[in-house]
Amino acid sequence: MTDWGPVVVATVLFVLLTPGLLCQIPGKGRVVEFGNMSTSGLSILVHAVLYFALVTIFVIAVGVHIYSGSG
Repeated sequence: MTDWGPVVVATVLFVLLTPGLLCQIPGKGRVVEFGNMSTSGLSILVHAVLYFALVTIFVIAVGVHIYSGSG
């Protein structure tokens, strides 16, 4: 059986935490900006740290598992 949990969690969080897509932390004019489709080096760093923390929490601490296949 193949465990697809970490792959699904990483893909969903990567899409949701892309800087500028849904939100940007820190924004150019405010702390948080929503849907501005722009980014900066600092926001890339902040989103990367958030991504690593959330992937670690969901995959290791919570233990999300999605099994597929036979066996």
